[in-house]
Amino acid sequence: MNEKELLAYYKRTGAVETLGKLYTPYMSLLYGVCFKYLQDRDRSQDAVMQIFEQLIEKLRVHEVDNFKSWLYVYARNYCLMELRKNKHKFVDIEEHLLESESKLDAGEERRWAEADFERMEACLETLQDQQAQSVRLFYLQQKCYKDIADEMAIDLNKVKSYIQNGKRNLKICMEKKYNGK
Repeated sequence: MNEKELLAYYKRTGAVETLGKLYTPYMSLLYGVCFKYLQDRDRSQDAVMQIFEQLIEKLRVHEVDNFKSWLYVYARNYCLMELRKNKHKFVDIEEHLLESESKLDAGEERRWAEADFERMEACLETLQDQQAQSVRLFYLQQKCYKDIADEMAIDLNKVKSYIQNGKRNLKICMEKKYNGK
């Protein structure tokens, strides 16, 4: 079953093992998101588990089109609420939410320096206009494919293509700039 089918099945049955199949591939991504905000390994690990427990109820009532994007936003909001609840100060880096997937996949926990954001911005400028616009709308403004297609007045498949190609080109550019090549 693909993600949409798993989501529909979970919504119908409430089978927690199905939710586990959906959630498991994204645990390292969520840990990276949580660590970025919470800056504590134990709290981040706890957050990943708490988010899973909350999803047991949330996914039964919410309509989710893109599970990965929805989960990312949910985890970010969870962490922000934790910081507010614990009266920790946080820096709003909303415009810098796009991170290199290779950093998260590798489990690298270093914080991004200003130079990293400058490299990302410079790399975004090298993308084709429609790729750059699609990437910005999807990752930085958290818009769904349909909203992007409507806003840009293009076909939904074109949006997906622009995002996929833009993300790949952005990653290549970032790696070149990061590695000084």
